This record gives sequence, C-alpha cells and structure tokens, in this order.
Amino acid sequence: MQLATEIVSLVAVVLVVTGIARRLDWSPPLLLVVVGVGASFVPGVPEFQLDPELVLVGLLPPLLYATALRTSLVDIRVNRAPIALLSVGLVIFTTLTVGVVTWLVVPGLPLAAGFALGAVVAPPDAVAASAVARRVGMPRRVVRILEGESLLNDAAALVALRTAIAAISGSVALWEAGLDFLLAAVGGAVVGWLIGWGAGQLRKRLRDPVLDTAWSFVVPFVAYLPAEEIHGSGVLAVVVAGLVISQQTPRLLSGPSRLASRLNWRTIQFLLENLVFLLIGLQLRRIVTEVADSNLSGWAIAGICLAVLGVTIASRIAWVFAAATRRVLPAWALPWRYSAAIAWAGMRGVVTLAAAFVLPAGTPQRGVLVLAAFVVVAGTLLLQGTTLPKLVRRLDLPAPDPGEDALQKAALLHDMTQAGLARLKQVQSAEDPPDVIARLEDKQTYRSDSAWERLGTGSDLHETPSAAYRRLRMAMLEAEREVLLTARDRATVDDEVLRSVLDQMDVEESILGPGETVVRATGRELRTPEATAGTCAHLADPGEATSDAAGCEDCVREGSTWVHLRLCLTCGHVGCCDSSERRHATRHYHETQHPVIRSYEPGEDWRWCFIDRTVG
Repeated sequence: MQLATEIVSLVAVVLVVTGIARRLDWSPPLLLVVVGVGASFVPGVPEFQLDPELVLVGLLPPLLYATALRTSLVDIRVNRAPIALLSVGLVIFTTLTVGVVTWLVVPGLPLAAGFALGAVVAPPDAVAASAVARRVGMPRRVVRILEGESLLNDAAALVALRTAIAAISGSVALWEAGLDFLLAAVGGAVVGWLIGWGAGQLRKRLRDPVLDTAWSFVVPFVAYLPAEEIHGSGVLAVVVAGLVISQQTPRLLSGPSRLASRLNWRTIQFLLENLVFLLIGLQLRRIVTEVADSNLSGWAIAGICLAVLGVTIASRIAWVFAAATRRVLPAWALPWRYSAAIAWAGMRGVVTLAAAFVLPAGTPQRGVLVLAAFVVVAGTLLLQGTTLPKLVRRLDLPAPDPGEDALQKAALLHDMTQAGLARLKQVQSAEDPPDVIARLEDKQTYRSDSAWERLGTGSDLHETPSAAYRRLRMAMLEAEREVLLTARDRATVDDEVLRSVLDQMDVEESILGPGETVVRATGRELRTPEATAGTCAHLADPGEATSDAAGCEDCVREGSTWVHLRLCLTCGHVGCCDSSERRHATRHYHETQHPVIRSYEPGEDWRWCFIDRTVG
C-alpha cells in the first residue's frame, strides 16, 4: 500500500503542478524541480531515491522513443550538419573543458574524474529545450535542431562517461577511447535499424489497434537491451528504431492503430517526462547528506559548483559561435540570431542527474561532483529556462506563421484531393451508383475547400461553410447520442451493439475535430512558403492587373455571398473562391482562360495557376 500511495501521490503532484504552470504560462520542468526541492526538506515526506538504472533503462528508452516517433528523419537529414556538430562535437568539447576546469578547482581530483563529470553535464535535455522552444515560438528550424541534438547527444555523452569511468580505475589510451566511441555508435545504430525494421514488419501484420499499441511499448526496450549487451549505445539504438518506425508508420499501420498509438504514447510521455523533473528536485536532500562527508568547506563547494555551471554554459556559447563564424566549422551556416538562441537553449535534465549517480562509489569527492551536476541541472533550468523567452523576443526571431501553415495545408490537401479524384475515375465502373460517386466527390471537395477557408480575413460571411457544417453536425450528433443513451438506460439494445455505434460516432466527432479558426493577419504579408511554392510558365509571368473592387461584383449582382476573394492577374476581375456558393473566380477562368489568380484578401500575396494547378 505504501508504494502505491507514493506513486499515486507523485502522479497527482505532477498533474497539479503542470496544470498550474500552464495556467500561469510558466515552465513546467522548472516549477516541478522547485516543488521537488521544497518537498525534499519537508518532514514526513519519504525519500525518493532516483535509481540510475531505473532512469537509464526504465525511463530514458521510452522517453527518447516517444520523441523519436514525433521527429522527422527528413528534418534530421536536412539539418544533419548542425545536429552532428551539437550532438557529438559539442558533447566532446564540453566533456573536455568541464573536465579540465573541474580537475583544476577540486583539490586532489583525478583528471579522469573531471572528464566523467564533463560527460555527465554535457547533454542538454530533450524535454526542457523543446518545451521552452515551442512555448516561446522559436523558428521551427531551431526547434528541429534542438530536438535532433537532444535525441542523439545522450548517446555520445553516455559513451564518453563509460570511457571516463574506466579511466578512473585504470589507464585508457586515447585510441581505445576513440575506438570504443565508434563501436558504440555503429553497434547502436545497426541494432536500432534492425529492430525498427523488424518491428515495422511485425506491426504491419497486426490488425488489432490494442495489440499493435501494446507491441509498440516493447520496442524501445527490445532496441536498448541488445545494443547494450554487445557494448553498443542502447540510447542510439532506441532513437534509430524510433526514427525508422516513424518513417514507416504511415505506410504500414492502419488509421485506428496510428491513432491509438499516438494518443497512448503522448500520455506516457507526458507522465514520464514531468515525473522525472519532480524526482530531480526530490534528490536534493540525499545529495546534501552525501556532500556533508566531504572535507571541503561550504564556500569551496559552492565555488566548485558555480565554476562547473559557468563553464558548462560558456562551453556551449563558445562552440556555437565558433561554428557560426563559418571559418572554424563551415558546416554550420545558420544566421547569428538563430545561433544565439541555440547557444542559450542548453537546459540540462534527468540524464545528467542519473548519470551523476552512476559515478563509482570510490570516486574522489563523489558527493561534490553529484551536487555540481544537480546545480547544473537546476541552474540551467532557472537561468536559461526563464530568460530564453525574453532573449527570443529581443532577437526578434520569426515565430511559425499560422498563415503559412494554413496555406501549406490547403495546398497539400488540394493535391491529395486531385489524386483521390483521379483514382476514383480509374476504379469506378458503369455499375457504380452515380449518387455514391457524387457523394465521394463532394466529400473530397469539402475537405480541400475547408482548408482554404482558414485563409483570408475579408469574408462577407460571419461563418465559413465548413464551420457551419461542423456546428450543425455536432448538434445532430448530440441529439443522436441522447437517443443512444436512452436506449442504453432502458436496456432495449444489446451493449455490444451500443458500443459499436458509439465508436462510429466518436470516430466521426474526432474527424470533425475542435474546429479551425480563420487565420488572421500576423503583421507581415502572407506569401507561399518556399518549400511549398511551385513554378510554371504562367506563374513566372502572371500579369500585373490590379483592382479597387470592394468585393465580388458577380455575387452582389446575383444576390449571393462570398467566402474569400480572388483577383485575376490578367484582367483585374475580382471573383469569389471555390468555397463560395457561386465560385465566380473559377467560372471566370473557364470563360476567359486567364490562367493565374492571386488572393485578394488583406495581407495575402499567394497565387494560383488554374492550368497547372499549382500554388506559387
């Protein structure tokens, strides 16, 4: 009962503190650490000992796997140079610089022990960095680099730590350390790829979403344990397996399996990543007790901890800006403002503290080294975690533009809709009922149109057609659910039948979603993102016609209403979009064959070619 009570208490505290942090727009990891520190000194609170094996084997694999599932292998490939420089180069550089400084400031400490502490504090935390980065609205490329770094740097740091611990008890040649690092990386990557590919092939054959999700919980441990057994990097194996499965999932798994797996892993990740920050804070009393056995004075210990914290932060800043000069590390190629944000986003987390507890019991001044690691974790979360939002605002970094996101989504859904309609024409036969074909075409068109409706601010309607459809359909579903519940309460329908019907309603409600609001102007003109923009001869020379029309003249004349407006760049005609009742912009094209229109909405400058069906 005591163990169950403690687990429930920890989870309850995590939920309450995280809820408060989100309501106050504070950093949940930082607040959880602070609450944990305070609770560790409250009389009667049990001592929660953070077992390093539990963290490295029980918590780290599922956390990294969950992050890898949400990470794009394509993004890592695109940003491979800065990610490699941070996840490997910076880890080695931090290990060396912190190791030397620690050796200098701690009396009688072997250099190998200093390098061990350097490896402990080298890897920034994936959770803290990405959580703060997304909360403050950093550019997506910065977020992807930070997440890619934190996925891979744990492997480099733990391998370096393993080598340093071996050196504490005996001599290890430089070539042996390099060979161990290389073999651990290659072994972990190979095991991870094999497990990821094999798990994908197995899950492809599973049709039950529950069974498939249960198998997914096993994958991170199946990847970690064999890699460690052959002295490879288990952490790297987990990451590679997660990336391989993430890349395979859209082709291998069914929609229900993907949905179930995604929701379950999000829940697990939320609980684990917040629980470990609370546990970090709860370790302080235990650490202070161990430090009490040191022969150093309190002022000396404080100076050591601050020196380690300072050189840890300074090492990252120096490495990043050395890379940013492009003379030292020409593969970096990032704007200096991006580099400044990356240099300051070095919050440490659970891996650092767990690795500190791995230090052998006979390590000189072990208690002081563990306390220094704790100060680095708490100090970076407090100093960098709280000031990073202000730095991002001062640097005026461009936040992700919801208008660009909406335009990319609309363009993608349009291409998908056209592909679906083309396939429908190929597979339909004369025996297929015309009303079924019409329903399929309408559904495809509705999905594409609803995405375009998110754009624009000049609508003559208070509610877009797709928003009206969702509102009305949700009202209908509510009435239908009442009938179902009445039948359940009266026991007039078998429970299995009721659950089957309710499942169908839940799926439809999830498809309708919470509703998407129209994207408003962000202060800068909305143009087609470079990655989305297409090119064709018509877009290259679209014309320069203008207009001062206040709306769709055809709609005014016919007594209809429009959703959004489009301007013909050949003659200046202003017509309504395809989500509108009369679709006058498309009608104008069919009548005149003028190929290119542009958005006539305030703050939008994207264009569309009717002939090549390309947004530019």
